Amino acid sequence: MTMSSMLLLSIVSALAGSMLFFAATVAPTVFRTLSPTDAGAFLRSFFPLYYLWGLALAVAAALLAAIVDAYALAACVLVAAMFGYARQVLMPNINKARDDQVAAVSGAGERFRALHLRSVILNGVQLLLLAAVAAYLLWLPIPTP
Repeated sequence: MTMSSMLLLSIVSALAGSMLFFAATVAPTVFRTLSPTDAGAFLRSFFPLYYLWGLALAVAAALLAAIVDAYALAACVLVAAMFGYARQVLMPNINKARDDQVAAVSGAGERFRALHLRSVILNGVQLLLLAAVAAYLLWLPIPTP
């Protein structure tokens, strides 16, 4: 494995680890220890940073993948695009649906649940892509000098 491949593997692993840490530790702790109002306020502050962190690492991975492997590049670009979509499109729509739900707007609860499910699925797809990139990088043959 080249140094570039090892660095790419490290970035991809750090991103996947960050995502897993949020899902397995941060989110359950927030909902277990904060009131629903405080949990909502915290998550509205947290998610823009979470998505920006993911986008930054995915872009860094894509830039490095550009010199390592075309398949890894495609996957990293896709992961980055998903973070951009989640931050700029999905998150504002989720927040609006939640605000409408609190205001008892008809159909808002269903819209919120559907959008939240979309974000969970998107996160899962991103994790699968990152795992595939990591496995692929480990599978690549070691170049001979």
